[in-house]
Amino acid sequence: MTTVYDFTVKKANGEEQSLRDYEGKPLIIVNTASKCGLVDQFKELQEIYSQYKDKDLVVLGFPCSQFNNQEFDNIEETTEFCQLNYGVSFPMYGKIDVNGKNEDPLFTYLKSAKGGLLSKDIKWNFTKFLIDRNGEVVERYAPTTKPAKMDKDIRKVL
Repeated sequence: MTTVYDFTVKKANGEEQSLRDYEGKPLIIVNTASKCGLVDQFKELQEIYSQYKDKDLVVLGFPCSQFNNQEFDNIEETTEFCQLNYGVSFPMYGKIDVNGKNEDPLFTYLKSAKGGLLSKDIKWNFTKFLIDRNGEVVERYAPTTKPAKMDKDIRKVL
């Protein structure tokens, strides 16, 4: 059976990283966009990460420009923006596609594990997936769902 730990992703610096490095840890995986109207979710995601990192929770951010090109072209700009404006200290990865022929295999898996309301496709920035300690997708949250609303589910996987 496949889990998120079976995937390798590109870090912001271009190096590959196996998600097996997070094995046994609950995760929140989210597609992000620095110029999106929902950008304040970075603040809440950082608050959740800070609150629960001692209990092994890790937030993984994946910048994406597929929705109205709302991400910087340069990944260094993205990471600097997130750190300076929202204090982001959770891992941010390289820019990816979450839908279509060039979509990242991790997101293909996430979408197949938990489809959306009308289709499996990701509809917008800040779609969030909660992963349990076994690497399995527990829940998918809409872009407009504030990260704080995930707290009850997060506590269940800790």
